[in-house]
Amino acid sequence: EEQSRLLRDRPDQPQNPKALRIAIIGAPNAGKSTLSNQLLGRKVFPVSQKVHTTRCKARGVVTCEDTQLIILDTPGLTNPLKAKRHKLEEAMLRDPWDSMKHADLVLVLVDVSDHWTRNSLSKEVLKCLSQFPHIPSVLVLNKVDLLKKKYILLQLVTELTEGIVNGKKLQVRSAFNHNSSSSAKSLQITRASPPENRAHKPHCLQETSQDQQGSSSNDSSDSRASRSSLVAEAAQGPKRYGPRDRKNMKGWPCFQEIFMLAALHGEEVDTLKRYLLMQAKPGPWEFHSGVLTSQSPQEICDNIIREKILEYLPLEVPYGVIQVTEMWEEGPSGELLIMQNLVVPRKSHMMMLIGRGGKVISRIAQEAGQDLMNVFLCDVRLKLKVEVKS
Repeated sequence: EEQSRLLRDRPDQPQNPKALRIAIIGAPNAGKSTLSNQLLGRKVFPVSQKVHTTRCKARGVVTCEDTQLIILDTPGLTNPLKAKRHKLEEAMLRDPWDSMKHADLVLVLVDVSDHWTRNSLSKEVLKCLSQFPHIPSVLVLNKVDLLKKKYILLQLVTELTEGIVNGKKLQVRSAFNHNSSSSAKSLQITRASPPENRAHKPHCLQETSQDQQGSSSNDSSDSRASRSSLVAEAAQGPKRYGPRDRKNMKGWPCFQEIFMLAALHGEEVDTLKRYLLMQAKPGPWEFHSGVLTSQSPQEICDNIIREKILEYLPLEVPYGVIQVTEMWEEGPSGELLIMQNLVVPRKSHMMMLIGRGGKVISRIAQEAGQDLMNVFLCDVRLKLKVEVKS
């Protein structure tokens, strides 16, 4: 009731409000929901190692002093063939595009730990960016902590940006030591002449002068070997890219900034958050300052239970589970009592979901209940039933 009231009422406005709507797009399982949760400071979006955990567009709200960030957590960009294979709703094809239409800034997330996909943006992502070239875009390289060879990041930056960032041509001046084990924080991408109107230089884009100061006599030979820079040269401004242009493109040459982080552990997420807050423009807030997400408590509950089902069931099985909430009420001591029925298409699926001796369904209920307590900040008693679709 409190959540419904906050969403229904007019937002409380500070004296000089600022706002920014951010669309996070990328391939399935790139870490979009994990990043959204880290920016929000609490887990409100489902996260799983399986693709297509996020099934619909949801908004998260970050309110900091006079600034409000609206985070549009969207399903991974996919095509109709893959959508049919995973029994995905039509909304999953439509929602990322709808989010782009209303965004002031777009974050393109790339999983650098996936060596099969990291060297190029997907066709769906490139198509989405080319349809909205007027919306500023930022490249976010995620899961950098999983890369043992940090010099690979330089190659990825060049490929994913087509060698151009913020209208400047990038050129590798020196290569990383291939045996370097330096962390992502020591990786410096420098530009000779950043634009004067930039209000904030992100951690991962530092000026050449800083790089030169860092290479003093105190530097060890290892740190000198692992130092590299990308020097900017004049380049033509952004243009529209049609289907023919995209055929030969691996990256997007219109990114304004590049960030490198590990969303799961929160590394460098604060740097990105500060950058986003500084990009906000004067304008009214969309939500009350007490709102954390546009989702209803029931939707959050459904998402968290589905997350656990995805974790513990094999292959395509979880995508056929239908969730039906049969009870949602407050108990005598103020605890939240939830009973949900999980409907599966086959008896074999039911046996897998229950598990031997009921171990699987018990584990799902226990872990989902704990997550719900952390979200709702109250005691939660969750009961799950499983039945075959009649």
